[in-house]
Amino acid sequence: MSHDFAARPALPDPSSAPELFEGLLTRRVTAYLIDLALIGVITIGLSLGAIVLGLFTFGLSLLSLAFVVPASVVIYYALTLGSAKRATIGMQAMDIVLTPTRGQPLDGWMAALHALLFWLTFWISWPVTLAFALFMPRRQMIHDLIMGTLMVRHSPMLRHWNRTRAAGGYHEGA
Repeated sequence: MSHDFAARPALPDPSSAPELFEGLLTRRVTAYLIDLALIGVITIGLSLGAIVLGLFTFGLSLLSLAFVVPASVVIYYALTLGSAKRATIGMQAMDIVLTPTRGQPLDGWMAALHALLFWLTFWISWPVTLAFALFMPRRQMIHDLIMGTLMVRHSPMLRHWNRTRAAGGYHEGA
């Protein structure tokens, strides 16, 4: 697949490709819970490392604990969402992927910013964030609209793009 994102066809429409959005909110919530558990394990591991180092540094390394949780969250999302798979481990388990909608590639910085906006909007008011997605046809949350991203099911998405290419709606390297 080419990195010429301007040649991509219009975004998939839920009325013409409903399989891309089937059960998406449930999958997103489940993926979030899986990712939360993994981030918790990473945070516990880093915290234990800081505590052990605290024994050798007379407690000086314990100051780093204030940065452990935010750093583990940002690093986790930047490395997973910013990868070629464009999905966290939880998202991969739930067969969903993050897709840019504004023609820009999804890199580590954009993935980290997407995660930051997600956590900010989710921590401020998670019911509003989820309710917002219920009324959006593509099930986008607030942070998705701000960042210009779309979450879709991965397997049906591959079939959708292959059909679009075969129909002549997508031109490689054009």
